Amino acid sequence: MILADKIINERKRCGWSQEELAEKLSVSRQSVSKWEGAQAVPDLQKILKMAEIFNVTTDYLLRDEIEGVPVDNTGYTEDKDYNIRKVSMEEANEYLDTIKALAPKLALGVLLCVVSPILLIVLAGISESGLIPENVAVAIGLGALFGCIAVAVFLFVAYGMKTEKYEFLTKEDFETEYGVDGMVKDKKAKTEEFYGKMIVAAVLLCVLCPVPLVMVAVMGASSMMVISMVGLLLAMVAMATYIFVLIGSITDSYKILLKEKEFSKEHKKGDKIVGSVAGTYWLIVTAIFLYLGFVHDSWKSNWIIWPIAGLVFAAIMTILNAIVKRDE
Repeated sequence: MILADKIINERKRCGWSQEELAEKLSVSRQSVSKWEGAQAVPDLQKILKMAEIFNVTTDYLLRDEIEGVPVDNTGYTEDKDYNIRKVSMEEANEYLDTIKALAPKLALGVLLCVVSPILLIVLAGISESGLIPENVAVAIGLGALFGCIAVAVFLFVAYGMKTEKYEFLTKEDFETEYGVDGMVKDKKAKTEEFYGKMIVAAVLLCVLCPVPLVMVAVMGASSMMVISMVGLLLAMVAMATYIFVLIGSITDSYKILLKEKEFSKEHKKGDKIVGSVAGTYWLIVTAIFLYLGFVHDSWKSNWIIWPIAGLVFAAIMTILNAIVKRDE
């Protein structure tokens, strides 16, 4: 067995990708690829370092006639976990395809949550003009609101059930088999430009969404027109949110497999804390919304809770992420 084959075997035995081995040896991934393809030979210092991190003897690496794996008990033993879960090429493709298929449904669920109060707001405005009784307006509006929420919850639950088997990717450490990283990077590169343009469009929607409302307010339009523009504002925000969630879900699937940025091993512990806080926060916000609506009959005005809650949530998450990152 030649040196190239031994490097491949030992790297896989340790559960490392070419990128990870390159990082441990302070070389480029291309260098490791050339060594494994027998296109180049590592220098003596790199061979000594490989013997150390593979926990084998230099004789084993350099002498072709030695086929076993003589262990060097004085070698490198840091953080070796041979039972770590491996993600195959087939599993990686299946995961990416699943997320790509489910992302539109997840985004639709979020969109429904954002647009759910629009009919209630518009009908409340109409009821003030006497065109429809207030109790009828509230009943229809609440029916639409809770109907949208119910459909959204169904979509969220379905999404969770279908992606449950992939939860380990965000909660546990794992390794990808040879070739997976390259495949994911290739798919990511092919979609990056298009997804970037979609995100720009969503940002523009967010920037422009208050413009119609401001214009009718400045022109002194009727309250009915102002309320209609509030509905339009929420609709534009909903469309932007749909794009953000759709594109974000797909691009996050690439980052998860590549263990980039917020999905790196170091961030997974912090993500559990952030997720718990986020879940508790939105349960409290929802409880406040329902309490004010049913107890104080403020359905016409308490929709303002959601945009305010969104801004506060962003601030809380920024602070919490900063604290978690500092403690890592």
